[in-house]
Amino acid sequence: MNKTLKLAVAAALLAGASSANAGIMIPAGDWTLDIGGIVNAYYTSTSFSGDDAAGASPLGLGTGAQDTTANITTGLLPNYLSVSGKTRQNDLDVAFTISINPGASTTNSGVQGSQQENRQAFLTFGDASWGSMKLGKDIGIYASDAILNDMTLLGVGSAAGSLAGNTTTLGRIGTGFMYADWKSQVAYSSPNFNGFNFTVGLTQAWNAVGNGSATVASTSASSTGRGGSSTAYEGKASYAWTGDVAGKVWTSFISQKVEGLTSFQG
Repeated sequence: MNKTLKLAVAAALLAGASSANAGIMIPAGDWTLDIGGIVNAYYTSTSFSGDDAAGASPLGLGTGAQDTTANITTGLLPNYLSVSGKTRQNDLDVAFTISINPGASTTNSGVQGSQQENRQAFLTFGDASWGSMKLGKDIGIYASDAILNDMTLLGVGSAAGSLAGNTTTLGRIGTGFMYADWKSQVAYSSPNFNGFNFTVGLTQAWNAVGNGSATVASTSASSTGRGGSSTAYEGKASYAWTGDVAGKVWTSFISQKVEGLTSFQG
């Protein structure tokens, strides 16, 4: 059996972090398997001011006890170990991906409180002539381009000091765009039309929680005061170009019904 090992090591600036990314390509009959992952950890020192100082902010970003805190934590890009496979059968490109995402931060002595997520478990099938279908759990369609092009993706961004013990920090999520989250979905993606493509799909709807003056979206089943349908409708379109001045623009939408929303004092 032939194996191809690809190893890349990247250092993230300004945060004193080390990062390693590896992929092992393994032919397995009609399939090609790819085992890969990334590990990153950052030392951060954060000073809180304004609404975040000595108390929780409306989004819960403050420490609640101190104005400065230091942590060793995962960055916005989570640690992950993934296994994916692809094949060409019956005139279809068929692929799958399954990943696990352990955090790199602990906060309590003697308690292994570092969280773990299972963000991806999906399969795709399609052809370059008509596009592809995706079924399973993956990053949401709405706002996904924003997070994947976030300039802090290889860093920590905001809220690094208050999310110790979590799998990731927030980057610029919540200060410039909404979190796409990792959602169960059935989605169609078009072929590439000279740089233009689009994706539309049905996804698991967000639960909605009211805090008196704002509505917070969450996929957590433990959210209180939730109301809404079990299906959301999401879509996005993008156009990318090359040349001396290359770039990309995108837009996206989400629609879901929310009713019976109750408020709470947070």
